[in-house]
Amino acid sequence: MKLMLFNKPYRVMSQFSPEGDKKTLAEFIDIKDVYPAGRLDFDSEGLMVLTDDGKLQAKITSPDSNKYKTYLVQVEGEPDRKALIKLQRGVELKEGRTLPARVKKVEQPQDLWPRDPPIRFRKDCPTSWLEIQIREGKNRQVRRMTAAVGLPALRLIRTGIDKWDLSGLKPGEYRLIEG
Repeated sequence: MKLMLFNKPYRVMSQFSPEGDKKTLAEFIDIKDVYPAGRLDFDSEGLMVLTDDGKLQAKITSPDSNKYKTYLVQVEGEPDRKALIKLQRGVELKEGRTLPARVKKVEQPQDLWPRDPPIRFRKDCPTSWLEIQIREGKNRQVRRMTAAVGLPALRLIRTGIDKWDLSGLKPGEYRLIEG
């Protein structure tokens, strides 16, 4: 079984097949017959797990498997206790309520790579960082969750999926691991 951890850069498609002039996984990964276990939005960064094992793919992506995905999210504004509680209990999205999430405010990460291009900076609007862990993966879920409580996401980085994390991987790098 092949199992790979990949740090997807900002503005890269979570697929191998070309789509217009957008960068894809094929520009970074030269190993055949591995496929993403889930997606990460074009404008999000961070950990993707790729494998050649269809059962493992399904297990990673299914909300029933209880596999948490961890995100660092830079949001516009300052979260108050009420917003954090709403996120923790689950928020209402157009397709229904999200499952409860693990959410906490964190300090700005010190070892984080710069994003190119950087997020917009507005001196009159502070930003904050949240760590959010979810067990499901609705389309653009974390961004929609933070927006629903008045905290638009400016930068979103997936740092972990279950027992795997980004340790030692710079954007565009991958590591093969034992399955």
